[in-house]
Amino acid sequence: MLAKDKEIMTAKEVADYLKLHPLTVHRYARDGKIPAFKIGTDWRFHKKYIDKWIKDKLVYNSQGRERRKSVLGATS
Repeated sequence: MLAKDKEIMTAKEVADYLKLHPLTVHRYARDGKIPAFKIGTDWRFHKKYIDKWIKDKLVYNSQGRERRKSVLGATS
């Protein structure tokens, strides 16, 4: 079964899905930078929340570009 078809994913599956190193996914989870939960000592990720996290990042990044443009335009 592919990660895109799974509701709950492991850190390795999330790493593959996001094209990140598994240790980066572990660090993001530990630091609260990515939505995750633990079962025992293992991190797990709900695909729905990972997809929302990606969408939120895209929106935030696009707003950031707009903020930078308005700040630069205001000082010119």
